[in-house]
Amino acid sequence: MRPLADQLANYAAYHRDGRNIALHLIGIPLIVLAVEILLSRTSFSIGSVSVTAAEIASALAALFYFRLDWRLGVAMAVLLALGAWAGGFVANQPHALWLGAGIGLFVLGWAFQFVGHFYEGRKPAFLDDLIGLLIGPLFVVAEIAFALGLRTDVERTITAAVGPKKKGRDRSRPSSL
Repeated sequence: MRPLADQLANYAAYHRDGRNIALHLIGIPLIVLAVEILLSRTSFSIGSVSVTAAEIASALAALFYFRLDWRLGVAMAVLLALGAWAGGFVANQPHALWLGAGIGLFVLGWAFQFVGHFYEGRKPAFLDDLIGLLIGPLFVVAEIAFALGLRTDVERTITAAVGPKKKGRDRSRPSSL
């Protein structure tokens, strides 16, 4: 497994425009929550304990994040647990509300993503490397940590690897989208 800074730098290379990053800070959490909502109606019995597919997926994702960095892994585990709890709440609502919330948040989250990549002028990272689907949520948490003055060592490594963030982009240049 590649180290944390390498994973984030690879993802960050597709996300240098500030507008794109801002839209990802909204869109990615919506997508993660949508997936947790949609997975929360499927449950399994492990012994006498019932667990949902959302709880299993969240636990596996949290383990992946812990392996990359225990500090960001703790933050991700807490956020994923909250999302699984919220997903379970929504999954216990009437079918139309559960499905509408899950699909609606998923579509809305992806709309934010693609508008962001229009500003970026570059395709989403996951189109070149599917691991980007797992690194995206970690990127959001890392960006928040950086804004709070945390993990500046990782932020410096990323900036050295892919360059500084840009406030905007000259849209007169052709887009690769």
